[in-house]
Amino acid sequence: MREQRASLPGSIIAWVVAFLMFFPILWMLITSFKTEAQAIANPPLIIFRPVLESFAAALSQSGYILFAENSIIISLVSTALAIAIAFPAAYSMAFQPGKRTQDMLVWMLSTKMLPPVGVLVPIYIICRDTGLLDTRTALVIVDMLMNLPIVVWMLFSFFRDIPKDILEAAHMDGAGPRRQMIYLLLPLASPGIASAALLAIILSWNEAFWSINLTASHAGTLAAYIARYSAPEGLFWAKLSAASVLAVAPILIFGSLAQRRLVRGLTAGAVK
Repeated sequence: MREQRASLPGSIIAWVVAFLMFFPILWMLITSFKTEAQAIANPPLIIFRPVLESFAAALSQSGYILFAENSIIISLVSTALAIAIAFPAAYSMAFQPGKRTQDMLVWMLSTKMLPPVGVLVPIYIICRDTGLLDTRTALVIVDMLMNLPIVVWMLFSFFRDIPKDILEAAHMDGAGPRRQMIYLLLPLASPGIASAALLAIILSWNEAFWSINLTASHAGTLAAYIARYSAPEGLFWAKLSAASVLAVAPILIFGSLAQRRLVRGLTAGAVK
């Protein structure tokens, strides 16, 4: 009984924090069912007749299908490339570490502290000179490079928890690094690989800065799709909310379906 009473304040605080974090999404969802006049009403309307005209406008006028297709392709391909590169790199660092391995890992992670705007000009010039502006290839490469440090760190953490005796036994049986990675590490570290891949997909899907600055009309993702509702005349709040719901819904559904595997992968090895 005392434990239940002691946990009650913590539960209340947790619910309050959760509601505060979810409230912007809830308000965005409510606003998406309003007209433009209702969306800018002051005071805000709580009771109103829901309409679907903002969703119809967002779907019919802005090429939602093209932007959604770009988001799916770019997030999946960039994640696949990041895993393919990070997997052997993490294997080498975990099982064949050198004197500077830890320094290298810290340096890789430190690149995430650099504001993207700091490297916008050189990356823009490179894409312009190579003809990659407004292409999926440019965003695939940029997203892969941006997510690579996190993916390497996650895979390195999982590989480090795998007993080296297993790999040594495989080496004694004649298995080289390639066979060890394919037949041993892939099955053993599958939760970690899955969680790293899921996180990379989510980060790539939500990436807005590079999509807005490196694309125009052909390779823009759903982040650029949302930004189109900011016009010189002002913001169209109802249409902007509807577009945001359409952009958030796929990754929200995907995240809820993959939540259990993601949490299990992120917490694997935390307790020994």
